[in-house]
This record gives sequence, C-alpha cells and structure tokens, in this order.
Amino acid sequence: MTARPYDVVLYGASGFTGKQTVQYFAQHVTPSEVRWAIAGRNREKLEQVKAQVGVNVDVLVADSQDETAIDNIVSQTRVLLNTAGPFALYGNKIVDACVRFKTHYVDITGETPWVKQLCDRYHDRAAADGTRIIPCCGFDSVPSDLGTYLIVRYIQRELGTSCRAVKAYYQAMGGFNGGTLASAFNIYNSTQVSQVSNPFLLNPTSDRSPEEIERNRDPEFPQYDPDLDTWVAPFFMGAVNTRVVRRSSALYSQWQEPYGVDFTYQEYLKFDPPIGWLPAVGITAATALFIGAIQQPPIRSLLQPLLPQPGSGPSEKTMNEGWFRCELLGLTSDGRKVWGLICDRGDPGNRATVKFLCESALCLALNEDKLPGDRRGGILTPATGLGDVLAERLRHAGMTVDLDRNFCQR
Repeated sequence: MTARPYDVVLYGASGFTGKQTVQYFAQHVTPSEVRWAIAGRNREKLEQVKAQVGVNVDVLVADSQDETAIDNIVSQTRVLLNTAGPFALYGNKIVDACVRFKTHYVDITGETPWVKQLCDRYHDRAAADGTRIIPCCGFDSVPSDLGTYLIVRYIQRELGTSCRAVKAYYQAMGGFNGGTLASAFNIYNSTQVSQVSNPFLLNPTSDRSPEEIERNRDPEFPQYDPDLDTWVAPFFMGAVNTRVVRRSSALYSQWQEPYGVDFTYQEYLKFDPPIGWLPAVGITAATALFIGAIQQPPIRSLLQPLLPQPGSGPSEKTMNEGWFRCELLGLTSDGRKVWGLICDRGDPGNRATVKFLCESALCLALNEDKLPGDRRGGILTPATGLGDVLAERLRHAGMTVDLDRNFCQR
C-alpha cells in the first residue's frame, strides 16, 4: 500500500459534511505530510469545493454504484474516508472495494442494520488481511466508544481491578443536517428497522441469557440518577452508541482483553438541577412522539419533505456556537467510581463529527504502527481499531479527552 499515490481520499466531498472534511484537511494537513484527494460523483461540484476551499488536490470521479470506477479510486489510496450517505444505499460497493484492495476505511454512519451486514459479510476476510474497516467514526459513536474504552483501561491498569459498568451522560447544542435525517428515514423505509431494538445487534455472537438482555435494554423513561444528583432521560442516539460499545467489549473479549465480567454500558441525556425532571419528561415524551410518528409510513411521507434535505444543514453560526459534553462514570467491581469527560466546542453533528472522522482517518494514514493490535483487521469500532492513538490526536486537535490522566474519583 505504500506505493499508492494517495494516503487518504475523501469520498462524498461535495456534500454538506464532505465539504467540511475538505476544509478540515486544508487547515490541519500539509501536502508533505499527507497525500490526499477529493472524490465523488460530480466533477463540477467537486471542482467548486476545491476552488471554494482553495486547495490544490486531485479530483477523482466515481458514482458509488459504478463498481469499476469505485475500484479505480479505492485501489489508489491507503485510506478511504466516506461521508456519502445513506450508507445502506451508497456505501456497499465502496466497502466491498476497500476489503478487496485492503484499503482502510472510516465513515460517519449510524445505520446499525447496515453495519451488521458489513460484519456478517466482511469481518472475517478483513480480519485475515489486516484491513481496518471502521464505521461510526462521527459523534455517533466516538465519545461513547472511545470514552468507555479509556475508562475501562484506566480502571484495569491504574486501579488494578475490573470494570463492571460504564454510564455516559450527554449534553449538547447544535442542529441536524439533511444527510443524517435521510439515513434515519432510510432505516424506517427498509425491512431492517426491527433490528434496531436488538441491544446486541453488532455483537459477534447472538447467544444471550434473558438476564443479560434485561440488563442491557434501552432506557424508556426519565429517571433520577443518584450518582449525578439530577434527572436523566433516554438519549436518542443510545440505540446506536450502545451497540457499538458492546461490539467493542465483545471483540476485546475475543482477543483476551475483556472489559469485565458481565460488563454493561448505558447512556442518557443529562439535565441540570434544580428542575431537571421537567425537561427530562418533556424531551422523553417529544422523542417518543417523533419516533412513533416516523414509524407510520403515511406520517413519515408527510414529515420528510418538511425537514432538512440531503445537502443542507445548520448555518455556520449554529455550527460554530454549538457544543457537546459527554461525562462518563465507570463503576469498578470493588465499588469505586471513576469519572471522565469528553467535550468540545462546535455543533456535535457537524464540527465535532468532522473532527472525529478526519482524525480517525489520519490515525490510519500517519500512525498505523501505533494502532492497537498488530495487523488487526475486521469490521472494527473506534475503540478496537484506533484506541489510544485517536484519543491523543483528539487532544492535540483541541478536544478535551480527560480520561487517561487527571481522573477525579468522587
């Protein structure tokens, strides 16, 4: 792969999120450090992005359904970064080519049924070849997955005990872009929507006891959390993030590096006191109402045209003024508590997602010799494929990842 002309190709570069990845690379990568190009299906739009950002990079053209054209792009790069969703519609031939040409891959999907298909189709071959195929490298699910990994390893290495549970508490401000909503609607339009509720959808094996399933069910109602002394509610991204974290735990168990016996992970929206119960109840009801509505095809068809469309998204002001905060609580097997924090400024669905995604690709392009697991491959997660290397890159990129030191035990 070292003889390939590009280190990273940004596919989907003319889309709403894709343009931001081009801007990120232009601002944070030097041509002498990384050889990169932009790609997509429309040359004219790609040339416009290139001119707007002011970069001198190659433009590669391929429709995601054109296998020959996709093969031509994938075979020329060591890493393929993909922002062209819905991924279940437009990502299959790209991932297939990455597996065949042994090209590492990252994307920002949250489409867990599609990721399940990738696991079934490609994990064994990619694992045998040492090819790292890493979906879910955006806001879903890097804070949850990487944060849990760092908490668990801290407990094991520094406290000398095991972790029995991790809980994540989110607060955020930002906006949705049309691509994210299109991916969500595509899941509900497909025949795979029933899979979304399976808490172990992405695990390598499906054998689960009734007790284990019960311990890992998604929260449905707001509740008072005594560990935080405030109210929490179900997090609408939990149905994605928890599945990714559980896959990480299962893969590490296969590699004889388990998180802990009967380890559990769960996450919530956090509301500050003193009236945290009121927004917790309101957000839970509103989320349940929206999800219930889009599950009905007639209502879904009425709502979809009224919401942001693919290629559109929040204003620059909204994205710049946004923020997110993910607090993590690790519970040790001997009763101690360990806290961690991942947070940053900028809209989580765009600014943070782009930082997560681009730094994930740069891990593969620049730090491959430091990544966890010698020649590790497969359909991986941010924690299993990138681990501490991604955490360190995010710190250098200005994000707070206070998880491998400066813990406060409360």
